[in-house]
Amino acid sequence: MSEHHLHSSEHHEEEGPHSSFSGYMIGFMASVILTAIPFWLVMADVLSSRNATVIVILGFALVQILVHMIFFLHMNFHSEGGWNMLSLIFTVVLLFITLAGSLWVMYHMNVNMMPGMMGSS
Repeated sequence: MSEHHLHSSEHHEEEGPHSSFSGYMIGFMASVILTAIPFWLVMADVLSSRNATVIVILGFALVQILVHMIFFLHMNFHSEGGWNMLSLIFTVVLLFITLAGSLWVMYHMNVNMMPGMMGSS
């Protein structure tokens, strides 16, 4: 066996299994609950304000993203020497810049449209 193969197999043996059946079941149940609650909020019209409903749903979505990252993608600050989390943070920053910039441009293009263009379709 080559030295690289020995090193990589030793590295994986030290980490142990990424997750167990119970870990996957906890993640699955959390995902189901984090999907069912927002569904119920919308279908039962629990919150009177549409904006409050959207904010609550976005909060549940963020928590569900974290559940998927931890339980299914096995991402934490310790895996791969922290590089997984660093690349995730970089991706989130780029995604935020792209989305915020796109929304900003679309908003200002809508506000600055010529008055005669709104009525003509």
